[in-house]
Amino acid sequence: MADHYEVLGVSKDASQDEIKKAYRKLARQLHPDVNPGEDAAERFKLVTHAYDVLSDEDSRRRYDMGGDQNGGFGGGFGGFGDIFETFFGAAGGARSARPRSRRERGQDALVRIDLELGDVVFGVHRDIEVDTAVLCETCQGSCCQPGTSPVTCDVCGGSGHVQRQVRSLLGNVVTTQPCGSCEGYGTVIPNPCGSCAGQGRVRSRRTVALDIPAGVETGLRLQLPGSGEVGRAGGPHGDLYVEVAVAPHPVFSRDGDDLLATLEVSMTDAILGTTTTIEGLDGSVDLELRSGVQSGDVLTIGGRGITPLRGSQRGDLRVGVQVITPTKLDGAQRKLIEDFAKKAKAPAPRLAQFQQGLFSKLRDRFRSH
Repeated sequence: MADHYEVLGVSKDASQDEIKKAYRKLARQLHPDVNPGEDAAERFKLVTHAYDVLSDEDSRRRYDMGGDQNGGFGGGFGGFGDIFETFFGAAGGARSARPRSRRERGQDALVRIDLELGDVVFGVHRDIEVDTAVLCETCQGSCCQPGTSPVTCDVCGGSGHVQRQVRSLLGNVVTTQPCGSCEGYGTVIPNPCGSCAGQGRVRSRRTVALDIPAGVETGLRLQLPGSGEVGRAGGPHGDLYVEVAVAPHPVFSRDGDDLLATLEVSMTDAILGTTTTIEGLDGSVDLELRSGVQSGDVLTIGGRGITPLRGSQRGDLRVGVQVITPTKLDGAQRKLIEDFAKKAKAPAPRLAQFQQGLFSKLRDRFRSH
């Protein structure tokens, strides 16, 4: 078996680029379509096999260490993949092989958007900046310098594949594999576009208009089909996914489509009752407190919550009452409270069944409404 390095005419410390250039040069000279002689065909097989072994780092390492000259298993056959390909995947040889397209679908992109709770009530429109791959304006996705175009690979003749003959347990078999010169495309680009380095796309920032529906919540992902990265060589766009993050609100919290809040009420307002105005997320709301309201009571304002993600009926605004007991009284105030206590004849403190804390109590009352 001839030495693979001698076959390609390169030194044993040759780089992968040098090996590839040597193979392409010899393949052009010896390809059966160019040089139909029998000797040339045999040399073409040797050159192709040598390139197969030396172009793969693992097989080259095994070869340099004195391993199998065929680059396969010790018995001299070309591996299970070649055998299966021969009998099941490449029955027609090069005639059934097709070059692969340079155009590829672009990758999906994911960005995060921060929202306020007020944005969730009715939805909001946002213009978001996305750093992504866009079509190269210079070559318009052709990957070539303007005025040039890809040329047919002179190694594979445009098929994108080459045949090679290997020995197996069943004798000599011919298999088809991607052309090492054009990487299976069937064409080569002698003059790549300088703006995109022959990729047909460049990195850029662009603005995407986004209508965020009402009712979204943290972790929800919105899909924008076709708004992701453009594919290689002007291939179709991937999708853009926008992940929502809703910031906590200092007053309101969310329970499904309802909004929750706590209203602090003075002792006198709780005793006498009052009317007050509170500021909701979408405007002011008048609220009437009945006389004798207790801590833990829940007041419900219908239709002032969040519009659901799939629906139009808004949730409610539920307000839990917390009566604030004064801690500092002057002499006159204390005298009034003492006189009130004497006249009210309130019962003395007594043990009763254990009651949950205020916030636990409010939570349970919220859920029961």
